[in-house]
Amino acid sequence: MMPVTLRKMDKELALPLLLMLLLLHKGNTNAQASCPYKCQCFTLVSVLCTDDRMTSLPNNISKQVKEYIIMTSPLEYLFPHTLAGSPELTKLVFLNNALRSIHAQAFEKLTELQELEISGNPLLEHFFPGTFSKQANLTTLLLNFNRLQTVLPSMFDSLKQLEILQMKGNNISDLPIFLFLNLRKLRVLDLSINKIEEVKRETFSGLAKLEILKMNNNLISNLTHDIFCNMSLLIELHLEWNKISELADNIFSALTKLNVLNLRGNLLTIFSDKVFGFEASNLKELNLKDNRLTKLSSLSNLTSLFNLMLSSNQLSNLPEDIFRNITQLENLDLSENQLTFLPESIFSNLFGIQVIHLHKNNLTKLDAKLFEDQHLIQQLYLSDNQLETLPFGIFDTFAMQHTVRLHGNPWKCDCHMWYLHDWVLQNSQDIEMLDRVLCKSPGFLRSQAVISIDSDQLVCPVSRNEMSDVSSCSLQRSSETMLIKCKVDKCSPLTVKVQFEGPEGDIKEHILKSHAEQSHCSNKTMFERPIQ
Repeated sequence: MMPVTLRKMDKELALPLLLMLLLLHKGNTNAQASCPYKCQCFTLVSVLCTDDRMTSLPNNISKQVKEYIIMTSPLEYLFPHTLAGSPELTKLVFLNNALRSIHAQAFEKLTELQELEISGNPLLEHFFPGTFSKQANLTTLLLNFNRLQTVLPSMFDSLKQLEILQMKGNNISDLPIFLFLNLRKLRVLDLSINKIEEVKRETFSGLAKLEILKMNNNLISNLTHDIFCNMSLLIELHLEWNKISELADNIFSALTKLNVLNLRGNLLTIFSDKVFGFEASNLKELNLKDNRLTKLSSLSNLTSLFNLMLSSNQLSNLPEDIFRNITQLENLDLSENQLTFLPESIFSNLFGIQVIHLHKNNLTKLDAKLFEDQHLIQQLYLSDNQLETLPFGIFDTFAMQHTVRLHGNPWKCDCHMWYLHDWVLQNSQDIEMLDRVLCKSPGFLRSQAVISIDSDQLVCPVSRNEMSDVSSCSLQRSSETMLIKCKVDKCSPLTVKVQFEGPEGDIKEHILKSHAEQSHCSNKTMFERPIQ
């Protein structure tokens, strides 16, 4: 029955499908019939020209065209009224061409234009005054990866509807004051990857509705304390890869809606939450990676922070309460610093944290309670430190599936390694690069993978001088009872281990120690544990 049903459905769909294909072919044929030579017209209103021999724009562009894209051509000049025959254009794109010069009247008739892009022209160094004077309806202007060196003071005065302005990847070194004064609706401004050395408060006058500002990859070394005071709606601020060495107190205090602050790759040596003023900040992400930080003085006002990136700095120690109020923190990156020690309670109350990166530091020891509150941890990197062992129970609070990195440490595979060895065996699927977790000492285990070591090999050597005199110990057997009797003089410390091996090779170990308690000695069973 199935093949018959399918054949019936095929017949019912065949006629409508055929009619649709004919209509599409007819529409495309009509579009191609009026399409300029070596261009593609997907519809009557959309034209794409990518001819690598096109040195001038085609003359027979339909007046109905609304979207016109010119890509990868040797086109060098736009002359007056070149596009006058397409007054209905709403989108115009020149991408990766060879434009050298654009006449001030080239776009004069394009009063309906809403999107304009002139990008990827390595010989285009400037625009003439009035080039965009008739584009009152423009909402998006992209001028990326040209060779613009200067921007005239009144260049954007007529663009009162503009919402997105990008000029990234140019050679701009200076921005005139009041350049953006009339851009009252601008939401996104991208000035990244230029050679800007200085910006002033007046530079950003008029940008009261700005939400995203990108100034990254420039040469900015100084920011005045009031530079952002007119941007109260700013959500993202990108200042990475500049030359900023100092931030004034309260410099970001007006940015009450700021969620993302990227200061990566600057020259900061100290950072404090005083840059946000005295009120609690709404910041969600703070990137301070690749600076020269030697000190964090306070972060207590960053109570909404989710992501904190502090890697690749010069931090050697951290205050015990540095993260105390950042209880929303989910991701913390402290890798590639010079940390040798972490206070026991430094991560206290960070119950929601999921990622902690501590790799590539100089940590030699971790406290057993360091991760006591990190029940939801999903990623913990301890690789490439100076750790020889880890304390008993340090990972026991982890409740979620997690990944751990332990490689690159000089692990000392002796009796102090029992806990970590057992944990590695039981959680091998959660350890990344497990085969690189190697013993550094003792010599007979050097370079062997921890997971390959037998628990019997994890022993601590005792010198002859440290050994207790066991000559007074005797072994007696009565029925099914084995009695070990040791005479201990002068409260000499003595440890006796008794191991019971089950039929399946499982071993249960009992350890008894004699030790001095004031003026007398007592024997006490310290603990027992199964050996895997």
